[in-house]
Amino acid sequence: MKNNSFVSVADLTKDDILRLMRKATEFENNPNQTILEGKICATLFFEPSTRTRLSFETAVNRSGGRVIGFSDASTTSSSKGETLKDTIKMVSNYADLIIMRHYLEGAARYASEISDIPIINAGDGANQHPSQTMLDLYSVYKTQGTLENLVITMVGDLKYGRTVHSLIVGMSYFKPSFRFIAPEELRLPEIYRQFMDSQHLPYEEYTDFSEDVINRSDILYMTRVQRERFTDLIEYEKVKNVYILRNSMLAGSRQNLRVLHPLPRVNEIAYDVDDNTKAYYFEQAKNGIYARQAIISEALGYKTI
Repeated sequence: MKNNSFVSVADLTKDDILRLMRKATEFENNPNQTILEGKICATLFFEPSTRTRLSFETAVNRSGGRVIGFSDASTTSSSKGETLKDTIKMVSNYADLIIMRHYLEGAARYASEISDIPIINAGDGANQHPSQTMLDLYSVYKTQGTLENLVITMVGDLKYGRTVHSLIVGMSYFKPSFRFIAPEELRLPEIYRQFMDSQHLPYEEYTDFSEDVINRSDILYMTRVQRERFTDLIEYEKVKNVYILRNSMLAGSRQNLRVLHPLPRVNEIAYDVDDNTKAYYFEQAKNGIYARQAIISEALGYKTI
């Protein structure tokens, strides 16, 4: 991509993904680095975030760089009508790298085309969340010992869930089988079914969250129903608590099963699941630091540590 930007998992080859995962492992083994000494990374979050922003900032700090930016767009000139183009051009004068989350699909791609420095997509609307995908892939690999030939079940908001969309693309190199569980209102968009068909990836779709499907899975990927994506709150109320994972539902699951979640959770995972050894979502979030250290170092041209 232009300027080493990291916008979509679809821009990566299988070798790219495996290289980034190897780098993530190196960072996990030795997280405190000086490779970004003298570098400034700008975090532009036009949409609220906790884990992603703090994870990226921790990744920069642990790699020896410095962070500037904002986490509330209402305090910036965009609230005065400044265009995204002008914001990107202006910030490009101050930093070596821009990490951006935006509420509009395609915003990161657009920014990468007009920026003179690398852009890392920290989420653009309901479209993509590629750094989350890298930490998800790293988490899957750490828990399963492989990425190949796994059964991955995704539950909840599959329509607006950008983490789901990105993970489908990222896993496509590794011959997975997918199970999708969602109400009709939140089923997977047609474009991703077409993508899986083109890649000859088997998948099944369900509306019932049954233990039978859980018991045939290696990874159970839970997602929250995203209130902020709904224009009709009545529709949100209809589907917000339709699927809840409880500890008892894992009793017959495979020993290698791990429960992932991009967080934050609302009600979709009961608290009694937290003490189950198959719950991995908090460790998954920690893995984000190492995956994002790998992404940042790659974007700035550091091929090895």
